[in-house]
Amino acid sequence: MVKVSFNTALAQKDVKKDAETLIPAEDKDAEAALIVHQQSRAWCWCMCLGLALMLSGVVVGGAYLYRYYIVEEGQVFVCGVNYREEDFMVPDEEEMEVPLPNKYFLRQMEERVRILEREQVELINVPVPEFDDGDPADIVHDFQRRLTAYLDLSLNKCYVMPLNTSIVMPPRDLLELLINFRAGTYLPQSYLVHEEMIVTERLEQVDQLGYFIYNLCQGKETFKLQRRDRILGMQKREALNCHKIRHFVNTFVMETLICEP
Repeated sequence: MVKVSFNTALAQKDVKKDAETLIPAEDKDAEAALIVHQQSRAWCWCMCLGLALMLSGVVVGGAYLYRYYIVEEGQVFVCGVNYREEDFMVPDEEEMEVPLPNKYFLRQMEERVRILEREQVELINVPVPEFDDGDPADIVHDFQRRLTAYLDLSLNKCYVMPLNTSIVMPPRDLLELLINFRAGTYLPQSYLVHEEMIVTERLEQVDQLGYFIYNLCQGKETFKLQRRDRILGMQKREALNCHKIRHFVNTFVMETLICEP
């Protein structure tokens, strides 16, 4: 009789291997799926955090745009005024009491006025005039710098002169006037006031004239203006190359005649 025996350690090892081979593949897949699920959850949190940051940026940017564009754009007035076609010479820095003639030609003009009350600046755009030979222009009245700048859009030239506070209304007063215009509660009988300016010298540097005038005149030929009646030896009948810009920043229309000697 032949006796057959098995090694106990070998038998246990084989059983262990067999047990490992008998583990279902689904259990292994479940472990791998758990790891992938944890990674996808972390990626999802990162994506949500990124979206939250993007949305906060959109909200902050939207608030900025609303404040600096929508609110300020609300201060833009498109104005039209009828005025008497009659010239009155106005002295500088003096109060005006101008008699109105009985006969006159009625003219009409329009402009866009933007008032920055905090900066004490008035920005005016005069389109191409429809009924006279004036030039279209962009105009800055800077009350902090006490300067006025005209950009003649036909010539693409800039002209700078001292601000005439007897003619140009301060921003707050002008804003109230324009609000009354829009409400229809105050419609003045407008007329034309005339001033003559002479080009005296070219300005090479405009960066010292403040942000708004610099922004208007940067890269353009810029000249300094002086009132004609203050230039010694100049006769009224001298032939000059002149062009005019009309706009209103008061209850009347201002015509600035800009002449080059």
